[in-house]
Amino acid sequence: MDLGFFKKSIPTLLFLIVFSIIGVTVFYQLMSQDERLKIYNPIDINPRLVDISVKNLKKNHTISDFELTNQNGEKITNKTYENKIYIADFFFTRCQAICISMAYNMSELQEYYKNDDDIMFLSHSVTPIIDSVPVLKEYAINKGVIDGKWNITTGPKKHIYDLARKNYFAVLDEGNGDENDFIHTEQFVLIDKERRIRGFYDGTEKKDMNKIKKDLIMLKREYD
Repeated sequence: MDLGFFKKSIPTLLFLIVFSIIGVTVFYQLMSQDERLKIYNPIDINPRLVDISVKNLKKNHTISDFELTNQNGEKITNKTYENKIYIADFFFTRCQAICISMAYNMSELQEYYKNDDDIMFLSHSVTPIIDSVPVLKEYAINKGVIDGKWNITTGPKKHIYDLARKNYFAVLDEGNGDENDFIHTEQFVLIDKERRIRGFYDGTEKKDMNKIKKDLIMLKREYD
C-alpha cells in the first residue's frame, strides 16, 4: 500500500469535506429563505386597499401605535401585543352575514393555539358607537373568547378606520371614519413580532384557516 499517496491526498480530502459542509449549509440557508413568509408593504397591495397617504411606501411598513378598549373595559395597546404574533380582523356584533363565519373560524384558531403563548388575536369593531363594552362582553361570552388571548375591541371610529386603511390594509376605499361611513371586510391579517404584515386570508374560508396554520409554522421558525 502506497502510504505516500494517501498522505498527499489528505489536503484534497479535507478541502472536499470542508467544501461539502459549506455547500450544504449555504443550500440549507437558501432553502430556508425561500420558505420565509413575505413581508407586505403598501406598494405590494391592491391600491384600493391602501390609503393615499402611504400607498407609495416600499419598505419598513409596521402597524402604528394604537389604543383601544376590550370586552372587559381594559385598555389595549400595541404594548399588549409586544413580542407576539397575532391575527387581526374587523367586524361588528350585529353582523348576520360574513361575520358569523369569521367569528367561528377565529374561535377555532383560538382553540387550536390556546396553549401557545406566542399567538394572540385582535378584533376591531367597525361600529364602535353600537358596540359598547357591555355589548362586546356579551358577544365575547357567546363566542367563547378567552380573556388575554383574544381581545374584542372598540374605540374612536376614526382611529379604527385609520388602522384598517393605513395599517392593516383590510378594507376598500369606502369612507375614512366619518359618522355615516361603514366598512366591512372578511380579511384576517397576520402580524409578526416586529408589527409587520406577513399574510392576508379570507376569514370565511376553511382552506384559508389551514393556510394560516401552515404559515404560522414557517413564521414561528423565524424566531427559533
